Amino acid sequence: MTSPPDLRALIRTVPDFPRPGVQFRDITTLLKDARGYRAVVDRLSAPWRGRRIDKVAGIESRGFIVGAAVAAELATGFVPIRKAGKLPAENFGQDYELEYGSDRLEMHRDAIVRGEHVLVVDDLIATGGTAEAALKLLAVAGGTVVGCAFVVDLPALGGRTRIEALGHRVDALVAY
Repeated sequence: MTSPPDLRALIRTVPDFPRPGVQFRDITTLLKDARGYRAVVDRLSAPWRGRRIDKVAGIESRGFIVGAAVAAELATGFVPIRKAGKLPAENFGQDYELEYGSDRLEMHRDAIVRGEHVLVVDDLIATGGTAEAALKLLAVAGGTVVGCAFVVDLPALGGRTRIEALGHRVDALVAY
């Protein structure tokens, strides 16, 4: 039996991206490693196996890659939460603030049926602004968020604390 992969060792740090002073945690190096990617899907899915999860909502864009695989693992549907202007059918949105500006997330109006249990998945939680915007969209749609799962947590930026203060469970596999 081989030992489980060290996820932290598979994540690349890119200095000064997208702006000077930022240490960008790039999971593409983790995703290209078959054992690492499998471990991410297994570990993010594990706490939710056997529990009611009707949909996994993945946040654009790396949240799609991880979230869709988690949805398949949990044998449930997948809902993309996208940046503004990307969804073809009737949708609604939520504006939010970033460390360096503002943005908007959108979701199809028919993505969630009122009362469905939803797991939110993304690659990384930093300040929590993007995750909070996704949670607001899901609340408007009538979904019941059961938790939020991330590959990477940047605890110094306070996102995990912010989302937990809203009453949501937060799981993350690696912290920097």
